Amino acid sequence: MKFKEIIELLPYQKPFLFVDELIEISENGISGNYTFQKNESFYEGHFKDNPITPGVILTETMAQIGVVCLGIYLLKDKISSEKKPKIALTSNQIDFFLPVLPNEKVTVISEKEYFRFSKLKCKVKMFNDKNELICRGTIAGMIIAK
Repeated sequence: MKFKEIIELLPYQKPFLFVDELIEISENGISGNYTFQKNESFYEGHFKDNPITPGVILTETMAQIGVVCLGIYLLKDKISSEKKPKIALTSNQIDFFLPVLPNEKVTVISEKEYFRFSKLKCKVKMFNDKNELICRGTIAGMIIAK
């Protein structure tokens, strides 16, 4: 399955799609990136005169790249444009270390902990262009082909 096909199978669209490109993928993990454009709607009120990407959006970005894209890849033999994946976040625990500003590009690296009974759990990390750790943690979700 090609990277572009995985992104096209995501159940998101702008303005809630936080995947620009996938860099690497295997049965054990994935990496990809996203650039937060300065005109993203959430910057208007977070924070006044000092926009910072909300932690919930950083978590969503890590989930989209690190869990959902990987899950689509792992289910590649069961998913198609007619049989799209059903996805639900089940848990997350994220520690934040640095802010993400408008126009900043981030890279997400995810390592599969396990995938069984339709539950995928991954260790995820997010880095900036200087390769500084922005946040890290675990995210789990249910992914099935229906």
